Amino acid sequence: MDLILWRHAEAEESIEDLTRRLTPKGRKQAVKMAGWLNARIPETSRIIVSPAVRARETAEALDRRFDTIPALAPGASVESMLKMACWPGYDEECTLIVGHQPDLGTLAAFLLGADGSFSIKKGGIWWLNSRTRDGFNEVVLRAVLAPEMA
Repeated sequence: MDLILWRHAEAEESIEDLTRRLTPKGRKQAVKMAGWLNARIPETSRIIVSPAVRARETAEALDRRFDTIPALAPGASVESMLKMACWPGYDEECTLIVGHQPDLGTLAAFLLGADGSFSIKKGGIWWLNSRTRDGFNEVVLRAVLAPEMA
């Protein structure tokens, strides 16, 4: 199973966290990364998104159907993100989570066996894969990409 963690693109500063919108730079970041992702992920990919406006606007750049999941709001736990992603799932599945830091970075660290949280750049992705080898589940880091590299 592929699991792609996509941090929302650059957003405006605001007191109301869930209503923060993407900046013009953030919209460009989202479009650029969406183009890269659309060329690589299956049409059947499951896309789940935080209810925060900036995350939904990031996901909209894909021009694909997605599900807004309240449990992916800022502060989501590793356990809730794994549950929502149905990780590790089946080998042929691909789930894309559009969410927040430090949540996604903490999830990446957990899956890769590290303590703490990794830094995921605004608009960036971490692409992980779960596979079974010799009866054991392995997690493979397939790609880490910032929007300017897409």
